[in-house]
Amino acid sequence: MQTLKHYSITALFLLVFSCNISPKAIDYGNDGCQYCKMTIVDKVHAAEIVTKKGKVYKFDATECMVNFLNEFEDPSEVQLYLTNHYTKPEALIDATKATFLISENIPSPMGAYLTAFKNKTDAEKVQSTKSGKLYSWNELRDHLKD
Repeated sequence: MQTLKHYSITALFLLVFSCNISPKAIDYGNDGCQYCKMTIVDKVHAAEIVTKKGKVYKFDATECMVNFLNEFEDPSEVQLYLTNHYTKPEALIDATKATFLISENIPSPMGAYLTAFKNKTDAEKVQSTKSGKLYSWNELRDHLKD
C-alpha cells in the first residue's frame, strides 16, 4: 500500500511539472526554426510559440512564426506568442502586445525586414531614423497573409 502511495505522489508530481506553460530559452547557434529549419542565430528577430500543453516551437524570425500559424492544426491551442525585442536582444516579449516595424533598413533573417518592439513609443523612435511602416499583431498577421 505504501508503494502505491509513493507511485501516486510521484505520478502527480510529474504530471503537474511536465505541463509547465512557459517560454524556453533559445539556444542560439544550435536550435532550429520549426518552420524553415534554419539554425536560429539572430538574437534580435527570433520568436517562440508555447501551447496550452507546454510544447514549445522556436523560430528564427517572427515571419516564420506567423507562417507556421497558417499550417498549425489548432491555433486555439496556443497559449503564448513571443518574439524578440529589438532594443533588448534575446528578450522575449508578448507578440500580441508588441508593435512591429517593417523597414528595409533593418534586415531580418527571412527577408521580411520585420522587427518587434515592446511598445509603440520604442517602435516610433526607430521608425523616425530607419523609416518603414508600423503594425499591430493582428495587422501584421493580415499583412503577411497577402
